[in-house]
Amino acid sequence: MAHHRGRIPLREQVYDSLRRDLATGAIVPTERLREERLAEAYGVSRTPVREALARLQADGLVERLADGLYPYRPRLDELDHLYELRLVLETRGMRRVGPPGTAPAHDLDLVRAELDAWRALRDDPPEPGPALVAADERFHTTLLAAAGNAALADALTAVHVRVRPVRTLDVPTPERIATMTAEHIAVAEHLMSGAVDAALDTLTAHVTTSRTHVLARAEHALRLTKLGRAVRD
Repeated sequence: MAHHRGRIPLREQVYDSLRRDLATGAIVPTERLREERLAEAYGVSRTPVREALARLQADGLVERLADGLYPYRPRLDELDHLYELRLVLETRGMRRVGPPGTAPAHDLDLVRAELDAWRALRDDPPEPGPALVAADERFHTTLLAAAGNAALADALTAVHVRVRPVRTLDVPTPERIATMTAEHIAVAEHLMSGAVDAALDTLTAHVTTSRTHVLARAEHALRLTKLGRAVRD
């Protein structure tokens, strides 16, 4: 890890390095995250390590078990069920509205704001990481809010919180980011033009693709966990 990257605080450098090493499996998933060992590995004191671990725990990338902190271990069946729930919530939000001028209808000001945001991201693609995940989550919850049912949006937020750790560990390629961006723009443009059925079809395919990637990421993490156990044993 580089120790001097401009004015980036050391705790940020340690956080970035830890998050990267958790994502790549450089840190054995079954290994307890000891401050002393990590401080030695990154060539820093324990304080920035402690701060980074606290932040990673808040992100859901690290979990506290009985004997200490460990990398988050995804549960495949739970993730699959959460994505099923996500599809139910998001498609229900889309189906409860009709074209502009009907009642109820989408709040097009909210949709337009997201459309503008993702057109800007198309021109200036974001890097993989928590900020991209947050922007993606905001798009989907905003669409539900635009459909006029705050309870659906709140329920989707709860789903996002539970799926977020695995999504944050994922490192999508530039091509995947471009595809996600294009699909967000297409959904928003369909809604702006009143083509609700087309928006629903695009959204369903988009969420289904995300489900496939997240489950694949979780399966990879579980394989790393089993490998770590075999090495340790």
